[in-house]
Amino acid sequence: MSELVTGEAVALELRPAKLPSRVLAVALDLVVAVTAYVVVTLILVATTAALDDAARMAVSIAAFLLLLVGGPIAVETLSHGRSLGKLACGLRVVRDDGGPIRFRHALVRGAVGVVEILMTFGIIACIASLVSERGRRLGDVFAGTLVVRERIPVSHSAFVPPPPPWLTGRFAELDLSAVPDGLWLEVRQYLTRMRQLDPQVGWSMAQRLAAEVAGHTGTPAPHGVPAAAYLAAVIQERQAREIRRAMSGGSGPFGGGAPVGSGVPGAVPTPPPPVSPYDVAEPQPQGWVSQPVPVVAPPAAAPAAPAQGAGPEGPGTGFVPPA
Repeated sequence: MSELVTGEAVALELRPAKLPSRVLAVALDLVVAVTAYVVVTLILVATTAALDDAARMAVSIAAFLLLLVGGPIAVETLSHGRSLGKLACGLRVVRDDGGPIRFRHALVRGAVGVVEILMTFGIIACIASLVSERGRRLGDVFAGTLVVRERIPVSHSAFVPPPPPWLTGRFAELDLSAVPDGLWLEVRQYLTRMRQLDPQVGWSMAQRLAAEVAGHTGTPAPHGVPAAAYLAAVIQERQAREIRRAMSGGSGPFGGGAPVGSGVPGAVPTPPPPVSPYDVAEPQPQGWVSQPVPVVAPPAAAPAAPAQGAGPEGPGTGFVPPA
């Protein structure tokens, strides 16, 4: 089973349909199409009895092409990939990028389907689906489409704790383009489940993930920053960049509208700062003693010397009034 992953490292619940559900959907579509073809053929036989054999053959071929080939193409185009059988089985045909199909996609699938489904009784389609990693038949390969499941168990996305406030925006200049999507997904899964892990196991996992992210970005993690907090800050920066990229078409940096917390009607209120789970000290291996970092106060600024020529009237300008 393969899942689609967004730029925010969230696994979408769009799963490729398996072969049994696809066979059932195609069987339902064929039953409806063949039934309509038989009914139309009986009507044509009764109404074209006065025609010669060549004319009746041409009418029969036209009815076959319109009902068994053109019908499924028209239904998939108008319903955006949901025929009667797919609707009953909870399936849908989409493009490789997840978008809805168009007429050209349905045309290619229907034309290839005449050979691999109708003429070979679905044998070629079944073999191609078994060989393909995502269960695609030849029509899907040539059309660039994929049959996915629409009805799946609803699962609420896990909450990723925000980083400490003092880390927000600290990695704005970090290059995150080289970090693979699989690592982002792994970091997100760790952050959503770190409270359920054993402290020592969670600490070692955070160290490993932080080292991998730092290796891909080319910049080591800041000294003294907990690994879990570093991961949360980096993934928050990635999500912020994705949001800015998606909203860049608007009038403002976030697509227009009133700024957050501005008090204007329609503005999004500023939420209260959540309690960060990263403020708790991480467990550390035995033999390593944590030393507090001394805070050095900045030196007091020396009083400014009066400017040359300053007098009781104010700073000097180099001009001496006459006596």
